[in-house]
Amino acid sequence: MTKATEPRVHPAWGMLALVLLGLLTAQGARIAFGAFVPAWREGLHTDLGTISLIGMVSYLVYGFTQPVVGQLAGRFGSRAVLCIGVFVAGVGLLLSSTASSVPGLMFLYGALASLGFSAASGVTAGLVVRHWFTERRGLAFGLVESGFGAGQFIFTPLSLFLIEAYGWRNTLVVEGVLLTAVVGPLVTLLLRSTPADRGLEPYGGPDLTEVPQHQADQDSGRPTAREALRSPLLWGLLAPFFVCGLTTTGLMDTHLVSISHEHGASTALTGTAVSLLAVANIAGTVASGPLSDRYSCARLLAVLYGVRALILTLLALAPYGAWLVVLSIAFGLVDFATVAPTHLIATRNFPAASLGLVFGLLSMAHQVGSALGSYLPGLLFDMTASYAPTLLASSAALLAAMIGCLITLPVNSHSTSAAQPQPEPRPLSSNAT
Repeated sequence: MTKATEPRVHPAWGMLALVLLGLLTAQGARIAFGAFVPAWREGLHTDLGTISLIGMVSYLVYGFTQPVVGQLAGRFGSRAVLCIGVFVAGVGLLLSSTASSVPGLMFLYGALASLGFSAASGVTAGLVVRHWFTERRGLAFGLVESGFGAGQFIFTPLSLFLIEAYGWRNTLVVEGVLLTAVVGPLVTLLLRSTPADRGLEPYGGPDLTEVPQHQADQDSGRPTAREALRSPLLWGLLAPFFVCGLTTTGLMDTHLVSISHEHGASTALTGTAVSLLAVANIAGTVASGPLSDRYSCARLLAVLYGVRALILTLLALAPYGAWLVVLSIAFGLVDFATVAPTHLIATRNFPAASLGLVFGLLSMAHQVGSALGSYLPGLLFDMTASYAPTLLASSAALLAAMIGCLITLPVNSHSTSAAQPQPEPRPLSSNAT
């Protein structure tokens, strides 16, 4: 008898494509929040600060539930959590289309839909990558995170078009139906949390960085958030990732449309700028994966935060016409590119059993930053009639993040082949960095 021929393309790449689809649609709908801001201001007869408060609630709900999502995905599997998240997000968007007041929209979109967005997030997707890949993890993380950029590329311009043509309520209905009737069923049917669910090994073979079973048996169980927060390395990752959220999904994704409109940019020019930012975001995010595999993740993060600081400073000084397009492209290249090196440092330095919690805490820090980056610029704009103070303050925060990466993170965290023995990840309680 002959042995069954293995597939020419490892199923890990199919699982990656399914996760990418889930993130592209769920997170694309979430990131399109900024496209709805002008319509909600006009339709609900309120100011920018109040609408920004809806974004803040959404980011806080998303962020503070991320550690729980990570632990649930670790316990029940990424497939279950991701699929439930897609369905809940879709239902939340459908119900949000019926909202007639700010409190109603704050509950239906800011709370309910955001619970779904939280479950269908990079935390669950990161665990799928962790289980299905032992080689080329940096590339896999980069491809997963490109789903955010691809979603932004598709959903923000599409939302702008649909809102202008059919209104914001019908736009929410279209996006809600897509999640509940198309994406949710497809991912539920085909996705598997681990290779073992299909009787396979990960791409690249067994993971030699896994903590041995006898060592895991000696541990007291799954780590708690309190135990995780005792790690100095974790704090070294949390602080710059907070600033990352403050300046990306918080500031730029929520307010770029408003920044453009306040400076006289047309809907067509704004849509072009957002679309090109998203395309550049995809390119930068995918490129960050192989770069993280090859070079020091700490130094790569420092470069990304430093370049981002420069771009926001220039945007504060020249946010007009062609400059808007050029700076949007430049920002896109360093937008979500920070996620792959951040997750890769975590993967190399923390035990597998803790990664769901660690990814959740990282995402929580990112979303708390996003919440502040969503709300405070609107509040400051209502007070000063300008986005310049926010942009310059954000640049200063990014410079601090750049310095922090160089000081606190392991500079020599290069990847080696999964086929070669590597040092075992330290327990969370370790104080060594």
